[in-house]
Amino acid sequence: MNFRRFLLLLAVISRSRVVAKKFEIASTAKAIGDKIPEKSWAVVGYESFHGERLPVERKTKSARTAANPPTSPSKRSESPDDSSDDAPSGTKKAMFGVGLAAAAAAVGSSILVSQPKPERALVEAVNRPVAVRPMVVEKPKRTRHEGGTISGDVRNRFNSFVGVGASSLRAVGRPRKPKLEGATIPSEVINLVKSIVGVGVLSLPAGVAAFGSAPSAFIPAALLMTVIGVLSGYGFSLIGKVCDYTGARSYREAWSMTVGEESSWIPAWTTTCKTFLACLAFSMVLADTFSSLFETSRNGTLVTLTLLVLTPLCLIRNLRSLAPFSLLGVLGLVYTAMAMAIRWLDGSYSMNGEEPGVLVSELARHLRPKFGNLGVGSVLSSNALILVCMLSTAYMAHFNAPKFYLELRNRSVKRFNTVVSWGFGISIVLMGFMTMVGFLTFGRGCDGLVLNNYASSDVLMGFSRIAVALSLVFSYPLAFTGCRDGFFDLAQVPMKDRSTGLWNVVTVALLSGITYLATTLTDVSFVLAFGGATLGNALTYIFPAMMYWAAVKQQDRKNEGLGVFVAMLSACLGIVMGLIGASMALKSLD
Repeated sequence: MNFRRFLLLLAVISRSRVVAKKFEIASTAKAIGDKIPEKSWAVVGYESFHGERLPVERKTKSARTAANPPTSPSKRSESPDDSSDDAPSGTKKAMFGVGLAAAAAAVGSSILVSQPKPERALVEAVNRPVAVRPMVVEKPKRTRHEGGTISGDVRNRFNSFVGVGASSLRAVGRPRKPKLEGATIPSEVINLVKSIVGVGVLSLPAGVAAFGSAPSAFIPAALLMTVIGVLSGYGFSLIGKVCDYTGARSYREAWSMTVGEESSWIPAWTTTCKTFLACLAFSMVLADTFSSLFETSRNGTLVTLTLLVLTPLCLIRNLRSLAPFSLLGVLGLVYTAMAMAIRWLDGSYSMNGEEPGVLVSELARHLRPKFGNLGVGSVLSSNALILVCMLSTAYMAHFNAPKFYLELRNRSVKRFNTVVSWGFGISIVLMGFMTMVGFLTFGRGCDGLVLNNYASSDVLMGFSRIAVALSLVFSYPLAFTGCRDGFFDLAQVPMKDRSTGLWNVVTVALLSGITYLATTLTDVSFVLAFGGATLGNALTYIFPAMMYWAAVKQQDRKNEGLGVFVAMLSACLGIVMGLIGASMALKSLD
C-alpha cells in the first residue's frame, strides 16, 4: 500500500513538470513574436538541401493581428512596442511548477512519516542486545535411527545451534536476561556448616577429657581440631576436583571413573556402614536425652520412642515435608552453645573455692567436675588419638561433596575451594567453642554426651535438651534413609522392585538392630571414635587421595605433583591414625 502511494506521488510530480514546460514554450513563442521565421525549420532545411526556394505567403503585422484578434482588450499592452500578450512569463510558470512539486512532496512526506518505517525497525533490531541461552553439552550418546545410527554429540550440537538461533530471534523482539541456575557461595557455605556441625559436637569434650584433666589441655586439643579440620577440608576439596576432572556426579561414580568399577563396592559399603553408625549414635543420644527429661529408664524410653515415633517417621517414603526441620537442629545447637557458655561463666557447676556451685550437689558423683594436672604435655599420650578419631567423624560430610560441587552456580575448582574454606573454617570455630566450654566446665568428668553432666533441674539446659531431642527426632529419618538405600543398593534391588512390603520389612529390621545395639552400648563417644577411626578416616583421607591420584595419572596432569604428594601424605596419616584410634577405642571399653 505504501509503495502504491509513493508511485502516485511520483506521477503527480512528473505531470506538474510537463504542464509547466508547456506553459513555458507557449509564452516563449508569443514573447518573441515576429522573431519567428516566416518559413518553418523543415522548409528551410529542404531549400538548403535541394537548392530550391519555395514560395511563401507573407502576412503583415496588421493581417496577423486581424487573423488572431485579442480576447480581452484590457489584457493587451498599451505600448505599440510590446509584441507579447498578457500570458504569464516563463520564469513565473517555472516557479509555479516548482511550488506545485514542493507542495506535492510535502503532502507525500507527511503521508510517509505517518506510516511505519521497516528500515528503521531493522536498524534498531540489529543494534538491540541479544540474550543468548548457554549451551549444555552432554556426554555423547548413540541413538538408533532409520537407516543407521546418529551420533548423540552431533544431534546435541545441532539442537544447541537451533536453540541459540531461536532464542536470538526472540531476543530481537524482547530481550530477556538469562536465568542463573545453581546455589550461590553464601548459601553453599550455610548448607555445608549445617552438614558438618551436628549433635556429635556434644561428645567432643569427652575426647579432650580422654587424655587431659587440666584446663590447659584444651590448647593442644584446639590445635588438633584445627589441623584435623584443615585436612578434612582438603579431602573434601579433592573430591570436588575429581568431579571437575571426570564429570562424576556421586561419590561411588567418582571412584568408578578413577580407581575402577570392579572395586566400587568398597566406598558403597563404607558409606552405608557409616550412616548405620550415625543412626546408632542418634538412638543413643535420644535414649539419654528423653530418659533424663521424663526421669524414666533408658532402655524402656528408647524402645517406646522407637515404636511410637521413629518407626512411623522412617516408614514415610517422601521426606520433603521433614526437610525444613533440619534448621531446627542448627538453632538448637546455637541455643545449647549459649546456654553452656552462661553456665560456665556464672559458676553454677564450679568446684573451686570452699563452696561448690549451686547445681553440683544434684549431680551424680561420676558426672561432677574433676580437674587434675594433665595439661599440654598429655597430648603426647596415645589416648589423644581418641579425640583424633572423633574429629574424623565430627567433620564428616564428604559423601555429599559431589552434590555440593554440582549445585554450585558457575561451578569451578576455585569457587568450590572458596566454599570449602569458609564452610570448614566456620565449623572449626563453632565446634572449638562448644568443646572448650564443655571441657572447662566439667574437666575430666565430661560424659560421652556432655548434656548428661547438667542437672535435670537446670531449666536453662532443660530447654537445650528439648531442642536437641526434637532436632534429632526429625533428623533421624533423613539419616536412616541413607542407611536403608545403601543396603538396597548393596543388595542390588532396583527402585521398581522396592515394594511397600519389602520397604516395611527392611525398615523394621534395621530399626530393630539399631535399637538393640543402642540399649547394649551406653557410651556414644566409643561409637563415634570407633566409627571415625575405621570408616571416617577412609572416607575423609584415604579414598579422596586415591581418587585424586588416579585421576591425575589417567589424564597425565604434569603440574599437580605437589597436590598428589600432600594427598598421599594425608592418606598415610589417615591409615596410621585409624589403626591406632580403633585399638584405643576398643581398649576404652575395658
